[in-house]
Amino acid sequence: MIFLSDGIIIPSVSITLIAFLRNIILNPKDMLKKYPILKWSLIGIATLVLLLFGFGWWFMGLLPKQGERADWTQIQPSELPYLTQNVPPNRGRVLAVVTSAITMGESGQPTGYELTELSRAYYVFEANGFAVDIASPKGGEPQVIIDDEDMGAFDFAFLNDSIAQYKAKNTISVEDIIPSDYEAVYFVGGKGAMFDFPENKAIQHMVRELYQSNKVIGAVCHGPAALVNVQLDNGQHLLKDKTVSGFTNEEELLLIPEAKTIFPFLLQDKLVAQGAQFSEGAMYLEHISHEANLVTGQNPWSTWKMAETMVWEMGYSPKYRSLTGEENAVKVLMTYEAEGAQKAKALIKRMQVEEGLEMERILIAKHGLIAAMQGNIGRFFGLVGLTSYAKKMSKRRSS
Repeated sequence: MIFLSDGIIIPSVSITLIAFLRNIILNPKDMLKKYPILKWSLIGIATLVLLLFGFGWWFMGLLPKQGERADWTQIQPSELPYLTQNVPPNRGRVLAVVTSAITMGESGQPTGYELTELSRAYYVFEANGFAVDIASPKGGEPQVIIDDEDMGAFDFAFLNDSIAQYKAKNTISVEDIIPSDYEAVYFVGGKGAMFDFPENKAIQHMVRELYQSNKVIGAVCHGPAALVNVQLDNGQHLLKDKTVSGFTNEEELLLIPEAKTIFPFLLQDKLVAQGAQFSEGAMYLEHISHEANLVTGQNPWSTWKMAETMVWEMGYSPKYRSLTGEENAVKVLMTYEAEGAQKAKALIKRMQVEEGLEMERILIAKHGLIAAMQGNIGRFFGLVGLTSYAKKMSKRRSS
């Protein structure tokens, strides 16, 4: 040990290490000759850094360039044929409920409702002849969460839709809702739903009344938090023996490792504890559960299918809708999950080259990064290869 005048103790091994590093800096040639292993270690580290840099550069080149993706920021609802052509006559009203929470409990982390989970369902209902009202626990203007990378034409159209924006910024308090006015209620996701949906008595009353009247109950992602404390008039829990989906423990904990201390509960655990049969699909891919007049979706990528299934359950065949580039990428990922890389590549080729469809390959790349986060290196490289193939087919499509 070496004792300094101010009482600080420096172990002898630290002094030796400092001297060794000093010699490397001042006499690099002599040190490399004296310690050959040091030379090869430095060469190995430098090579690894260069390989990682080169791979990162190549990987970023797989993603769409700024001018390659369509600019939907100014699109109006009137420019989307799905919303303007062959819209059925009035079929009634649907209520969409969003969270009023602005932080994740005492953590202080910001939250709100997910825009894409509202906008896409909102337009599915409207395009199929249903007027949509928007409510929240507190009423007024709730906080919205917008993920720029997930935004598509319908999401930007919603932001540019003066009527939709008025409803979204002047939501009705759930306490003022008359359930019998609606054919269905849809609970929009967003992590805030975990905090102000479960204990809200007005929400519980609304769900109970609509469900018992054979009206449709829908919820996506964290939206099923609205169902966890609903008891029916016969004393039985709404969820008992019902097959439901929602944001899974695996999806939650990958994004927020400390979720158990932030949220009042993990949604999957709570649904199961209340008697539900939880149906879990692939991570961050489309998956819904449909049991009679109860329709639930696992995550944001389930919103389109969940809303259209609600239309089915309300007694109507959903209007034809061209799938978005994101949905096509989801189909590729689901094929990869179930049938492997070759089938997924065949689907990419058919979609992009033969049918000329759009595909958001950035979503495939994201799933590759998720695999890397999970330590699944084989899957990571498999999905990177799939992203590269999608880029290649995109070039063939445009040539």
